[in-house]
Amino acid sequence: MKTHLMLALLACTTAVHAQTGPVKVEVKQVNGRYELQRGGQPYFIKGAGGGQFPERVKAYGGNSLRTWSTDGADKVLAEARKNGLTVMLGLDVARERHGFNYDDPQAVAAQLQKVRAEVLKYKDDPTVLFWGIGNELNLEYKNPKVWDAVEQIARMIHEVDPNHPTSTVLAGINQPEVDYIKAKCPSVDILSINTYAGLAAIPQQVRTMGWTGPYVVAEWGPTGHWESPVTPWEASVEETSSQKAAVYQSRYEASVQKDKTQCLGTYVFLWGQKQERTPTWYGIFTEDGKESEVVDVMQYLWSGQWPKNRAPHLASFTLNGKQATDRVYLSPGKVYPVKATVTDPDKDKLTYRYELLPESTDLKTGGDRESRPGPVTGLIPAGAKGETTLTAPRKEGAFRLFVYAYDGQDNVATANIPFYVSGK
Repeated sequence: MKTHLMLALLACTTAVHAQTGPVKVEVKQVNGRYELQRGGQPYFIKGAGGGQFPERVKAYGGNSLRTWSTDGADKVLAEARKNGLTVMLGLDVARERHGFNYDDPQAVAAQLQKVRAEVLKYKDDPTVLFWGIGNELNLEYKNPKVWDAVEQIARMIHEVDPNHPTSTVLAGINQPEVDYIKAKCPSVDILSINTYAGLAAIPQQVRTMGWTGPYVVAEWGPTGHWESPVTPWEASVEETSSQKAAVYQSRYEASVQKDKTQCLGTYVFLWGQKQERTPTWYGIFTEDGKESEVVDVMQYLWSGQWPKNRAPHLASFTLNGKQATDRVYLSPGKVYPVKATVTDPDKDKLTYRYELLPESTDLKTGGDRESRPGPVTGLIPAGAKGETTLTAPRKEGAFRLFVYAYDGQDNVATANIPFYVSGK
C-alpha cells in the first residue's frame, strides 16, 4: 500500500461513523436545485462502484460505495462503516433477458417478498444511503410490466423504511423508459443511469427527455466495448490506461461536475478488477491491486489534489510498428518488434510484464460474469523491457498482447493490442 495512503488513513480515522442506527437520508429541493441530505447535511456522492479497497476510496476523497445486490452486503457495509463511507445498496431484481416472466403474478409476488426481506434486514444500517432497485432492467427487455414491479418494490420500501430514498438503474437513458418511469413509478425518488462514452451528454439528455427530478450516474467509466472501434475479426479495441485517464477526467468535468441542479453525484466504475472482454477494460486496478492512472484522476476529481506519487504514463504501444486500431495481422511463428513508450512523472524505475491471451470467446452482456482466457506462454523473451519481440503463435486465430508497466510504487500503466494470426 502506498505511503501517502497510509498517512491519509491515519488522518481520517476520526471520521469513522460511531452511529449504530439508521441515518435519515432525503432528497430536498433547495433554491431551485435538488440536493441529497444525510443527517440533515448536504451530501454530494463521490462514489465508487464495487466494494474492493474501501480504505482507498476514503483516503482519496470518495465517500460512498455501490453494490448491485445484497450478496456479501454484510462485509461491504461493515467495511463502509469502518471507513466512514455510505452505500448505495443494490437490490437484485430479475431481468427479462434472464428468463423472468413479468406476466407471471406469482413470480412477481415472490420476488417482491424476497426483496422485502432484504430491505428489512439492512434498512437500519447507518451506512445505507439509498436503494438501487434492479440494474439495467431496460437492457434487452420487451415487457413494460417490469416498471409496475419496480413501483411495487419502491412503494414497499417506503412503507417499511422511512429513512432512505429509492432508485432504479437504467442502461443509458432512452425516452420510452423515462416516460414509463414517470408514468408508472411515482415511488421512485431518484433516476440512476449507467453510462460510459456518453457521460458528457447526460445532463442535456436528462433535460431533453423530460426528466425533471434528481438523478445519479450509477456507473461511468471508459469507452465501452460496444462503443469502441472493432477489428475485422470483431475484437473491440480497448483504450490504454492513459487514454482512459484522459476521458474519465474530461467527461466528468464536462458533465456532472457542472450540473448543480439535478445531479446528486456519481459512482465510478469499476473500483476493483473484473474480466469483461479483457482483464483490464473496466477495472481501474489490476488483478494484483496495482493502481492505474485513472485512480490518480479520481483522487484529483474527488479531493482537488493529485497524489504525491503518480502512475506511469503510456504514450504508445505498438506491435510490428502498428497500434491497436491498425488491424494487426501476423504470420504464424514469425518474430515481430514490440514497443511500449512509457514515462514516469516521478522518474521511478519501470519494470515490464507482457501477457499473451487468446481473444476471449466467453462474451456476455450487461456486465454478466465472464471467464478469463488462459495465457499463451513462451513467445516473449524473459525479462522483456519497453522494447522487445513477440513470436507470433503458430495457431491461426485472434489474440491480444498486453503490457503492464510498473513503477515500484503500487502504480501501473496498461495497454493491449488485438491481432490476428493468419496463414494466408
